[in-house]
Amino acid sequence: MILNIKDKAYELVIFDWDGTLMDTVGKIVSCMQHVAQELMLPIPTEQQIRDVIGLSLPKIMPILFAGYQNHQQIIDCYRRHHVANEQPTPLFEGVESLIINLHAAGYQLAVATGKGRDGLDKVLALTGLGQYFHATRCADDAKSKPHPEMLHSLLSHFNVAADRAIMIGDSIHDLTMANNAGMASIGVSYGAHNEARLKTLNPRAIVDQPLAIHDYL
Repeated sequence: MILNIKDKAYELVIFDWDGTLMDTVGKIVSCMQHVAQELMLPIPTEQQIRDVIGLSLPKIMPILFAGYQNHQQIIDCYRRHHVANEQPTPLFEGVESLIINLHAAGYQLAVATGKGRDGLDKVLALTGLGQYFHATRCADDAKSKPHPEMLHSLLSHFNVAADRAIMIGDSIHDLTMANNAGMASIGVSYGAHNEARLKTLNPRAIVDQPLAIHDYL
């Protein structure tokens, strides 16, 4: 039996992108460390970089490179490395099926990400998932996570109350953003942050594979 959308616990399902739908964490870490090498800056550790994944680039740079004032130079250098880096960034196993099935079931689907608009539009087209998302918000559209502006904007766009929407992400910034918006969340433990870190934000659930998200919607 197919449930009417009003019978579902949530009408709107909002996904983070990097580390939640696409396996980009390794590439982000590699590019950021190469940027530090090129600009002769202290090289951040993998964990330090993981801890800022999900934030917008202008917010990341003062955290990772606090002693260096020309943050725009670092951003430009990072973007150049990211384009040149050919490290594969596939969708996590099960993501395509998850998104197609949720769309077919009548959920409204959206993305809230720290990526820039150009980068987000590119991966939506490359993966073929763009057709399934009804709206997206990124770092160029709103304040950086964990500020709730992205989520407030999506709730307004869909005319959905916060208690009828849920945020799904791999970082504490995603889950904090959901908490700040008065919204439920699901954490995924295969991305930037592990289960222990995610649990501190009291998500409805923490899953270790994308298809498990089905069980909580």
